[in-house]
Amino acid sequence: MLNLKNIGSYFSKNTSAVKWLCGVALIILSGSFNTLKHPFYMGVTDLKYDAASKNMNVSVKLFTNDLEEALRKNSKKNIDILHPKNKAEVDSILFTYIKKRLSITLNFKPQALHYIGYEREDESVWTYLELKKVPIPKTLDIDTKLLYDDFPQQINIVHAEVNGIKKSSKVTNPDSKVEFSF
Repeated sequence: MLNLKNIGSYFSKNTSAVKWLCGVALIILSGSFNTLKHPFYMGVTDLKYDAASKNMNVSVKLFTNDLEEALRKNSKKNIDILHPKNKAEVDSILFTYIKKRLSITLNFKPQALHYIGYEREDESVWTYLELKKVPIPKTLDIDTKLLYDDFPQQINIVHAEVNGIKKSSKVTNPDSKVEFSF
């Protein structure tokens, strides 16, 4: 167990060289923690068919810092998703980014994504989209290249639910295609 009362006396008993070395070590360690990125790059795409509305709800979860970095590189603008100066502009940039990297084909017909919005959850951002007035999916093909341009180690997990039947798959960059049959 760490005894905090003795820390002050420990440092007062040591020479200035030891204190200097401890200080340098703390500066190096604290600086390296700030530059470290998280050890994995993962996104989640959830698709759920709503029989009542005949819409396919699509949710995409990505790490906030990764998403902001990708949006900055692609838009050449300073993007702050959590505190946007112009929310409409961030919505537009985010939706444009996702449309270029996520495509969904339902029953062999390409579908148009419709943007709903986004929200923060801990260190991630959930982006909400939908496919409007679609038939019950018998086949569902998803091509997801989200964050692939910026993070070669990116993994995307795809979950789909149709009429209570749940299926999941994982793709790792450069693979991007997931196919489900219901």
